Amino acid sequence: MTDAGIDYRAVFQALPGMVALLTPQLVFADANGEFVRVSGRLRAQLIGRYLFDVFPDSPGNPAGGPRNLEASLRRVVATGERDSMAPQRYDVQSVERPGQWEERYWSAVNAPVLDEGGHVVLVVHRVEEVTELIRARGLPGEGQHRVLEAELYTRARELQQVNERLRAAHAREREVALALQKSMLPQHRPLRRHRAAVRYRPATGALNVCGDWYDITDLVGGDRVGVSVGDVVGHGLEAAGVMGQLRSALAATSRVAEGPAQALDVLGRYAGFVDGAESTTAVTCFIDWDTGTITYSSAGHPPPALLHADGTVTWLDQALDPPLDASPEPGPRPEASTAFTPGEVLVLYTDGLIERRDQDIDSGLRRLAHSLARHLGDHPESLADAVLRDLLPPAGVTDDTALVVLQL
Repeated sequence: MTDAGIDYRAVFQALPGMVALLTPQLVFADANGEFVRVSGRLRAQLIGRYLFDVFPDSPGNPAGGPRNLEASLRRVVATGERDSMAPQRYDVQSVERPGQWEERYWSAVNAPVLDEGGHVVLVVHRVEEVTELIRARGLPGEGQHRVLEAELYTRARELQQVNERLRAAHAREREVALALQKSMLPQHRPLRRHRAAVRYRPATGALNVCGDWYDITDLVGGDRVGVSVGDVVGHGLEAAGVMGQLRSALAATSRVAEGPAQALDVLGRYAGFVDGAESTTAVTCFIDWDTGTITYSSAGHPPPALLHADGTVTWLDQALDPPLDASPEPGPRPEASTAFTPGEVLVLYTDGLIERRDQDIDSGLRRLAHSLARHLGDHPESLADAVLRDLLPPAGVTDDTALVVLQL
C-alpha cells in the first residue's frame, strides 16, 4: 500500500530494529528483515504461526521470560495500551544444533494497532537483543561503561518485578471492589407495566472500576418513575463506598423532591460532606406516564438519549450544570422537560460507553445514536446487549460503564 508515494511495506521491512506484527491471538502476521535475520528463522517459519510455538520456553530457564512476554502482550490486547518490558532472559533454541539452547536477553516494547472502533487488530512487537550488555557486567577496564548500562537494565527488570507484585495486589483489590459494587447496585425488578434493562460492565484489566451506578425508583403520585446514572471520579474500594452512599441518597431524595433539579441540588450539598464525592457527575430523569413527559437535570453528565419511533435520537441536553460539589456556592440547578410518545425508548449511560482516548465525545454520541437506530424495535434487554456489543471493544475498556434502557 502506498500513500503520497511512500511504500509502507518497504519501510516496515527496512526498519533498523527487530519488529514483528502479531494478531490478538499472538500469531505472526508479519516480521521485518531484521527480525528474521536476528531470530535465525525463515519468514516461512514465522508467518501464520503462534509466537510461543516458534519460540518455546527453555526447560532450563527459571527466569520466566516467555511467561512475562505473554503477560505483556495480553495486557496490550486487553487494554489497548502500550506496554514496555524490562530486559528478560529468553533462551533461544539453536537452529544448527536442535535441542541446544542459547542463553539470550531481550528488551521488548509492545504497542497496539487500533481500528476505527478502538479494537486491537494487531500488536507491534519491537525487540532489542541486550545479551552482550547483560554479559558485560563485571568486565574490567574498557568494559566498565557497558557495566553501567547493564546495571541500568538490571534495575529496570527489578522494577518490572515490583510492578508485577503491585498488579497482583491491585487485582485482589479489584475483586473485592467489584463484589462490593455488585452488592450495592439494586437488583433489577419489574416496573409495574413498563419494561427496562440495566447493565454494569467493569473496566477490563484496570483499577478504574466501581465508580459508576444506576438506579430506578418508583415515585409517589401517579404513574411516575425516577431513573438516574452517576459516575464517581475515584476507583476501587473507595469509589464503591462513595457510589453506594450517593446512589442511596439520590434514590431517597427523588421520592420527596419536587423534581430532578431539586433532587440533584440536595445530592450535591450532601456530596460536600462525603470524602471522595467531589466532581461526581450524575443525571436523573423523572418520567410521568400520566402526562407523557420526561423532566430531567444533569450535573456534568453526558446527555440521555431519547430514541423515537422513526429511528432518530434526541439528546436531553437542555439542563446541564456543573458536577456535584464543584461550585463553592451552589445555586438552584436547571431543569428541562420534553414530551414522549408511548413506545419510545429512554437511554441513560455513563461516559465509559462513549468516550475513547483517540476520539472526541461527539464521535461517541454518533456511534451510540447509530447503534440505537440500528436496533430500533428491540426489547430493552436485547437493545442493552446490542448497544454494549456495538460500542465496547471486545477486549474491554479502561473505564467502567453503567447503562439503563427504559421503554416508555
